[in-house]
Amino acid sequence: MNGFPVQLSGAPNTLMWANEYEIEPQALQQLRNISKLPWIHGLRVMPDVHFGKGATVGSVIAMRNAVSPSAVGVDIGCGMEGVQTSLTANDLPDNLHALRTRIESYVPVGFNMHDDVVGRHKMSTRTKWHMNELWDSFDDLDPAVHGRRSRAGRQMGTLGGGNHFIEVCLDENERVWLMLHSGSRNIGKEIAERHIGVAKTLTHNVELPDAELSVFLAGTPEMDAYRRDLTWAQNYAAKNRAVMLDLVKQAVVDEFPTAGVTFGEQISCHHNYVAEEEVDGEKMYITRKGAIRAGAGDLGLIPGSMGTGSYVVRGLGSVDSFASASHGAGRKMSRGKAKRTFTVDDLVAQTEGVESRKDRGVLDEIPGAYKDINEVVAAQANLVEVVAFLRQIVCVKG
Repeated sequence: MNGFPVQLSGAPNTLMWANEYEIEPQALQQLRNISKLPWIHGLRVMPDVHFGKGATVGSVIAMRNAVSPSAVGVDIGCGMEGVQTSLTANDLPDNLHALRTRIESYVPVGFNMHDDVVGRHKMSTRTKWHMNELWDSFDDLDPAVHGRRSRAGRQMGTLGGGNHFIEVCLDENERVWLMLHSGSRNIGKEIAERHIGVAKTLTHNVELPDAELSVFLAGTPEMDAYRRDLTWAQNYAAKNRAVMLDLVKQAVVDEFPTAGVTFGEQISCHHNYVAEEEVDGEKMYITRKGAIRAGAGDLGLIPGSMGTGSYVVRGLGSVDSFASASHGAGRKMSRGKAKRTFTVDDLVAQTEGVESRKDRGVLDEIPGAYKDINEVVAAQANLVEVVAFLRQIVCVKG
């Protein structure tokens, strides 16, 4: 075994799948601050742990009757979507630039969005499910975001920027997979910032070690309002990814019109969200920030960086980790430091063999800025089992 979990010094309710000496001091302080919250039952730290705004990325927080909106973060419901195709490496051309540009023409990236709400004819039956319910409940959200409905509609089925991506990958059997990473776009950010601001004004949060960890308490109007908006944003994020994957699948079908492309069962998982789950025989609010649910049999996706591969995993239902696993490789240096450390030539070298952008605009996403995905997955061998290893051959970034 790998010796994990280990206990964080000075935090008896905190177990980690990472060595303390490997974690930057800022992140360790964040973890200790979280562990001291009055409502905390336990904190679990994943091997991709790193410093984040509010709470540490790679943390699983179990609280009684309380939720911290900053711990969830501003990209509510961010997560992964993936599917295996019937294509193999032999079906692909040597040059994949046309495939990448077709995907980019079907799915807006960066600050771009659709000209109008994505038409239902472009969505699968799975994606259409409950779409009306999502938009019918929009006016129930905090009035501060009501003016964002048009933008939220046009951003449905769009990628965004930063660490969000769309990839075409090959597994060990040379089968082609599609995979993407995105969240609730601007509407999720605005919902989060509105409620984080409210939480910081509440009197029960005055003495906390970090105002960013301010919480809402169960049974209060503020908690009810946040849970309503949070649930809506989590649903929006899931549907955003589903619409995007439909568009990517269509791009692949159109790029290979004679191949009769078919698709397997889709895998979908949030990694910035709140769920009510039973922990140690008691109902708790579980916040996973940069972590996925890994209940027994749950399929998940743990991506690396844009040139190092990703994993399809199946959860083992670990009680110790609150049935959780990491959400990715995790950064080992900030975006600013990555830009100062690496050059475009480094990016070209580290993404060799991957059809992708290779310019300064994505330099902060260079593989060298991330932890080793193989080591991260090995550290959680008692949390998940590996189903497949995927190596990227196309990577679309915003």
